[in-house]
Parts: sequence; C-alpha cells; structure tokens
Amino acid sequence: MKKAAKQIGVGGITLGEKEKGYLSKVIASSRLSYGPFSRKFEQKFAKAHGAQFGLFMNSGTSALQVALAALKEKYKWQDRDEVLVPAATFIATSNIVLQNNLKPVFVDADPQTYNINPALIEKKITKKTRCIIPVPLFGLPCDMGSIMNIAKRYNLKVLEDSCETMFATYQGKPVGSFGDIACFSTYVAHLIVTGVGGLAITKNKDLAVMMRSIMNHGRDSIYISIDDDKGKKGKELQEIVKKRFSFVRMGYSYRNTELEAAIALAQLERMPELLQKRREHARILLDSLQDLTEHLQLPVTPKDRQHSFMMFPILVKQEKKDKLVQFLEERNIETRDMPTTLNQPYYQKVFGNILAQYPVCKNMVEKGFYIGCHPYMTKQEVAYIAKTIHDFYA
Repeated sequence: MKKAAKQIGVGGITLGEKEKGYLSKVIASSRLSYGPFSRKFEQKFAKAHGAQFGLFMNSGTSALQVALAALKEKYKWQDRDEVLVPAATFIATSNIVLQNNLKPVFVDADPQTYNINPALIEKKITKKTRCIIPVPLFGLPCDMGSIMNIAKRYNLKVLEDSCETMFATYQGKPVGSFGDIACFSTYVAHLIVTGVGGLAITKNKDLAVMMRSIMNHGRDSIYISIDDDKGKKGKELQEIVKKRFSFVRMGYSYRNTELEAAIALAQLERMPELLQKRREHARILLDSLQDLTEHLQLPVTPKDRQHSFMMFPILVKQEKKDKLVQFLEERNIETRDMPTTLNQPYYQKVFGNILAQYPVCKNMVEKGFYIGCHPYMTKQEVAYIAKTIHDFYA
C-alpha cells in the first residue's frame, strides 16, 4: 500500500467563506480589541452550553487558571487546599491548580471511557478538599450525574475542564452546564478552531464579573472594554474616569482579539455541519476496525451520552503501542499519546514516581494513543487509516 501523499494530521482547519467574510468585517472596522464579534460569540456559545455568561480568552488554559482563581477568591479557599483532578488529562488541568497555590490530588481513570472514575473520587476526599475538576476527554462527557452527587454530598465546587469536548450531552444536558464554571479551548485541532483561544462560561454573575476582572489585569469591573465609557455623562463618567486604572485583585492579560472571535463565531454557526463530519468519520473507523477488537480497544459511547469525537482514541490490548504508532507515523498518519500527567518529567520531579499507583492511567501511557477525526479529513483518508491499521495486524 502506498504511503499517503501528505500527512493526515490529528487536527486541521480550512477557513470557509463565512470565516473569511467575518474576518473582512473586522479588518474593515479597524477594531481589534474586545468588541461586537467577541461579545456575540461569548453569548451564543454560553447559551449553547446552558450558561448565561461567557468570557473569550487567549487559551483554554488561561480560562481554567482564571476560573479557579475566581472560585478560590469567592469561596475564600486557603493556599494548599485540595482540588481533585484526573490522573489522565492534559497537563494544564493540574498545572493551573499549582499556579493558584492549591494542591492537586489525582484520581485514576475509568478503563473504558478514560475519564475520571467516579467510583474512586470519595476515597480521595479530605477535610481540605474544595473542588473537583472533571475532564471529558476526546469529546466524551464524564459521568456527571455521579460526580455532581458526590460534589453536593461533600459541598464541593465543580470546575468542568471541557477543553476537549463541546456540543455533546450527558442525559440530555450539554457539557458545561453542570458545574460552577466550565472552560473550553479553541486551539488548533479542537472542535472550534481559532488558532489560539478559550472560554469560561458560568451561570453565576458574581463569578463572571470576577473572571472578567482577573483576565484584564485585575481591573475594576467598572471599565473593562473601551466601550464602557461611551454615552456616559456627569457623575457616572466621572466615576469611570476615576477608576479606569484601578486594579482591585491579582490579574493577568488573557484577552483575545476580534480576529479570533470572528473565526470562532463562524465556526460556531457551522458547527452542525462540522460535528456531523466528525461523527461520520468516527463511524467509518469504528465499523472498519470492528474485526480488530481482539487487538484494539476502540472508543465507547455510553447510552446516556453523545460523543463529539475531537479525537479518535485507541488502546492496544496485548502489547505496547510503540510498534503500531511507528508503523502509522511512517505512513504519514499522525498520532499523539493519550494525555496523562504523572509520567511527565516535571511531575515526577514534584510528586515522585507514583504512576504505578494509577494502573489505568499507567496502561494508557503504555498502550494508548489517538488519531485524527476532524472534519477536514476526506473519507478516502479515513479509509486509508483503517486499511493501514489492518496492514499492521496482517
């Protein structure tokens, strides 16, 4: 079988006419800072995920860091209070806990879904536990019913790190609508692609105001956008002018621009078409590889959930993944390791070599990887991937 002419990547984007049209409007307006495209995207995205308030930032990681900072401030958590995080997740999930001077406590994964295992959560709860960060990996929602029941029982806050999952539901409710705050990413290879970007959404107005301040250097919320003084007069204008450069808390410069917002809004409006293609590609792979389930664990979708298939995860059952991964890479099929933290050099330096205490995560490190499932792949490329995997086992 011939090698693919070009690499079949884990992600991609093709800017359509809608994206180009919105970008042209931004360029014509000469307005690059927070403006109408950002506001519209925030509102529409938040509404699509069951929230009232949305905040568009420069990355999903920034959104998570800001969200946890707001929760810590509002609920008066102390340094070194504990936050439960999955052992199997992208490193940003636990990095933002450390960056907020809190302590990450790791929970192993469910062996079928790869998401945090609710059956193991309660064993990790102590008097210092304040929050759970569930992470729906690869496009599949977590078991949010079980997680929310535990959070309610122990009076814990829930921050949904939904950077890999949008537009999917658990028991009919969209991801992001369960916790106190939910965060998403629009980085390359994600479901909405803007190059860089991320969002935080919430139903809580106080948290929304605090997050808007934190992402803007900790600025007084009276003046966040250059539009906030327009049309104001008298004492109201005097108050804004007085507090324009008033900073009331520790903050960061995590804003995004109208250019990314224009792409994001167009992608959001195209989402039904883009999501359908992802699910079609996943169905082709699932059907084509079904005869290899003796060798491979394919992604599952529990009956109470939808899957957005940001990626297509595969776990090798018998041996380690290295030979299959090398075989695919040599034939221009890009792969990535499943996201895990405790095998990372920095985390082994900080926490020691504790990976063996998390057997499912350890198995994912040794045997798990993912391939692309994005809408910019062709059906011929998807078929080529399936055929190449068959060639390996032949």
